[in-house]
Amino acid sequence: MGSSTNRTEIIKRRYERIAKYYDLMESLMESSGGKRWRKMLWSEVSGNTILEAGIGTGSNILYYPEGKNIYGIDFSPKMVEIAKDKAKRYGKDVDIRVMDIENLEFNDNTFDAIVTSCVFCSVPDPIKGLKELKRVLKYDGKLFMLEHVRSKKLILGTLMDILNPLTVNTWGANINRDTVKNLKISGFKILKEENLALDIMKLIIAGK
Repeated sequence: MGSSTNRTEIIKRRYERIAKYYDLMESLMESSGGKRWRKMLWSEVSGNTILEAGIGTGSNILYYPEGKNIYGIDFSPKMVEIAKDKAKRYGKDVDIRVMDIENLEFNDNTFDAIVTSCVFCSVPDPIKGLKELKRVLKYDGKLFMLEHVRSKKLILGTLMDILNPLTVNTWGANINRDTVKNLKISGFKILKEENLALDIMKLIIAGK
């Protein structure tokens, strides 16, 4: 499929194309559990310096804790602009930047906590992206994830494999990633893994 850089540019262009429709596209998930899952995710987050990796259009901003030093990054400039507008609207002080999760511009051991939600379905090289998160996470920090993954159930998992080329080519999202396995490959230790919708949507907490 080409180099990781080329794949990143292809997927970024797809997200740039759908940025203004993204919240509408996510509305079904939000109304069928997404809001509750986001609240659950952020209720687990602790620490003073927090990174949301893959902020998208800012769906999580409303749930950010007060009084924390929060950064948000995304590789789509159009999504970043929407997220910045939401931060202003909600009165949240967030440092939001255009940045590639596979090449973070932060020093090692910077963050107490890193948060992702439905991000690692679209990172071109998920192992590289996870290793970058591990690099900028403090030695005692935690990674908090709300991610959808490939089902281990035979029929459902096979169906997700069949549909995956369509979702990748439409907006760049893989629906059959094994993010738990990728976390372990990247050197993370799984501290918590909770199924929220069948075995597809998961709340995951990992440490270094």
